[in-house]
Amino acid sequence: MARAAKRDTRGAKETAADIRESIIVAFMAVAGERDFGDIGMADVADRAGISLAQLREVYAGKLGILAGFSRKIDLAVLAEGPADPESPARDRLFEVMMRRFDALTPYKPAIRRMACAAGCDPALAMVLHRLALRSQRWTLSAAGLRESGLPGRIAAKGLVLVYAEAMRAWLKDDDPDLGRTMAALDRALRRGERGMKMLCDLQTIIPGFGRRGSRPTGDAAPAA
Repeated sequence: MARAAKRDTRGAKETAADIRESIIVAFMAVAGERDFGDIGMADVADRAGISLAQLREVYAGKLGILAGFSRKIDLAVLAEGPADPESPARDRLFEVMMRRFDALTPYKPAIRRMACAAGCDPALAMVLHRLALRSQRWTLSAAGLRESGLPGRIAAKGLVLVYAEAMRAWLKDDDPDLGRTMAALDRALRRGERGMKMLCDLQTIIPGFGRRGSRPTGDAAPAA
């Protein structure tokens, strides 16, 4: 009986994970076809092949599904492991951030539409910014760079700007090698590296600057 119960529990968890994944995939498919404001939850449930009740059990609405999608991409990026610790900080960040664009590629039509919608929807723009900030903290961690303390917070916010600049290039870059995206990302990271050096110089000039909060570990990361 106990073994059967354990198998049932595992099966239920797998089913919940499958439903969650199908909802995210369905949502992004619909988002690639129509404006964000025109997406109804019934449309998503129909595309996923589930009932509205099943959808509501997992997600409260579109913004929750967006957060789930962001988590899905984070996991895909992190699953490749940490960046080469022997590489310079900028190269590590470049590697991890390009992983993200690779993971996003199947969903480019939806991301194009949402990026356009965010330009006239402050609430959506705010949510996307918050999700990007959370993701860039994971980018710092995967690159072996500090993610806490004032320098870590500044670096994460700077990476959001770096990511946004590279994203603009990526949305127009349909070449398989993503040459334009890589060039834009490299330029943005180099500027960020100079900005982080200025921050480090301030720490030298002003004792205690940036040391509030948790003690940071690892290298300094470029900040835009």
